Amino acid sequence: MNIKEAKEQIKNAVTAYFSKDEFGNYVIPIERQRPVFMIGAPGIGKTAIMEQIAQELNVGLVSYSMTHHTRQSALGLPYIKKEEYDGEEFSVSEYTMSEIIASVYKLRKETGCREGILFLDEINCVSETLAPSMLQFLQYKVFGTHRIPQGWIVVTAGNPPEYNKSVREYDIVTWDRLKRVDVEPDYEAWKEYAYKKGIHGAILTFLEIKKNYFYIVETTVDRKSFVTARGWEDLSEMIKLYERHGLTVDQKLTAQYLQNPAVAREFAVYYDLYNKYKSDYQIEDILNGAASGSIRDRARAARFDERLSLLGLLIDAVNAEMRRAVETDNAILENLRVLKQVKTALNQADASYVTVLHKHLDAERTALRLGQKANSIDYETSYSYNYVIRFLEDILDALKRDGVSENQEAFRRVKASYNASTAAHKAEIAKIKARLENLFQFAEEAFADGQELLILVTELTVRYYCAKFVSKFGCGAYFRHNQSLMFYQRKQELLTEIAALEEL
Repeated sequence: MNIKEAKEQIKNAVTAYFSKDEFGNYVIPIERQRPVFMIGAPGIGKTAIMEQIAQELNVGLVSYSMTHHTRQSALGLPYIKKEEYDGEEFSVSEYTMSEIIASVYKLRKETGCREGILFLDEINCVSETLAPSMLQFLQYKVFGTHRIPQGWIVVTAGNPPEYNKSVREYDIVTWDRLKRVDVEPDYEAWKEYAYKKGIHGAILTFLEIKKNYFYIVETTVDRKSFVTARGWEDLSEMIKLYERHGLTVDQKLTAQYLQNPAVAREFAVYYDLYNKYKSDYQIEDILNGAASGSIRDRARAARFDERLSLLGLLIDAVNAEMRRAVETDNAILENLRVLKQVKTALNQADASYVTVLHKHLDAERTALRLGQKANSIDYETSYSYNYVIRFLEDILDALKRDGVSENQEAFRRVKASYNASTAAHKAEIAKIKARLENLFQFAEEAFADGQELLILVTELTVRYYCAKFVSKFGCGAYFRHNQSLMFYQRKQELLTEIAALEEL
């Protein structure tokens, strides 16, 4: 199965394991909960989906790579304890709590997460001295003499032996106690994640043209060469930072992440071409509705791969704007929720606006800190917390600077600041909608009714933030072309059905 299907399977299993009966007891006790074992090629996103699952279920997450652990760190250290049996005293070996188990209890104590996921990566590559204890843990959820707490689910991951010489094969007895999930690299499944994550547009358009370069593992005479999903994602982050600082992105950089010389070379060449298109086509002019006739003529006469790159550049530009608009919209709603609570508190005669605002500021800071520590909040939620925190900090500074002392005047200023931020947000949404309409107008004029318009509508539909923006704020051109696309799809279905009937 692909990584998206694996995520769904694991999420369903974790949800089932968290199920309780009428008395609040887990339906499947911890000793009968089969640990999930994700097995698949390296770098395909196994760790990333565990973070997503924890965030979507709002539970804690503790992650460990087992290749970094010795027997002592995993099991704990021995110490001598005195015990009395039948009136006689004996010295007995005991063990301190495992670092891994202790980290779960520590997270529970610090964040209050009573339920969570213990994720152990590279589980089938542990050292020879740790292997027997690891098998015991998989079967009984015990390291040394200490068990993971109720409410915590064990999920593990590992690589097949063809990718890692250190892999230890499990016997049937062990496999029969695991919930095995096999994962294969799949570009289409990864692309959905890439859109939401904000992978650089040059990478996405390159892979649309060269899908076979998404994941490669080859053994050559010189060495093992490979390209992984992790490599593309890490390269994307570095390219963005290089661009921010005006640094050169070349093959020397791409080869550090794409460890296949041919792919690293081709992408470096494409990246230069991508930036050339960005300059030549004057992307901002197109989105501002000021594209020249020569630009439209060039797009109309361009080869399909150049048109695809141009569409990628245009969509990436509006996608970044729509993403920030969606994030800001969510943050403003969270800010409104907090400010309503502030208003209620200020109506109490003994409440000072300084005390009330600081109370809510501390609450937002604490929620953000605990959520990040527990790995239970995603970027959107984190952005909302940071937005509210900055709003409260700024308004407190402004009120203090202007010497405001009365609650009524303070809240009037708070409300005015909120209204100003909301007005600016609405203006930004209107600007984005206008740029989106200009994008469609350009595509209509340059490509008429070609497949490029179908690609444009499809890309806006499958991209997470584009779809959320359009569904909430609308776009006449999108809905008009989307309707045409549906008619086109139905026409193709009818033609297929007719062809099938003729074959009977």
